[in-house]
Formats: sequence, structure tokens, C-alpha cells
Amino acid sequence: MESFGRYLIIGGLVMILIGLGFYLGSRLGLPLGHLPGDIFIKGENGAFYFPLTTCILLSIILTVVLNIVIRLFRK
Repeated sequence: MESFGRYLIIGGLVMILIGLGFYLGSRLGLPLGHLPGDIFIKGENGAFYFPLTTCILLSIILTVVLNIVIRLFRK
């Protein structure tokens, strides 16, 4: 149970860091969600929005961060 508690604490810290990253990103004017390549189609009866470029960028960043965290805790 001790290792499970450790994983929960680490997961919580990662979530806090991600939240702080989004907060600071919006305060610094980073256009997450409005990047070139994000799909936005507006019609008469509704709108469709899919942040494709933002999803790819976040996926790359999270992959790098998680690989670093995993390598640190394997030692």
C-alpha cells in the first residue's frame, strides 16, 4: 500500500504542475486552443471545434515529461 500512496501523491503533483502550466500559459498569452491547424467550422445551427494542433503539441510535451519521470523513478 505504501507504493500505491506514493503513486497517488506523484500523480497529484503532476496534475498540479499541469494546471499551473495551463494557468501560466494563459497569463503569458500562449494561444493554446487557437493554434494554426486547429479546426473550427461555424454553421447556421452550430459550431464544431477540434484543436488538432493543440492536441498534438500537448501529446508531445506530455510524452517527453512522462518519459523523464518514469526514467527518474526506475533507478
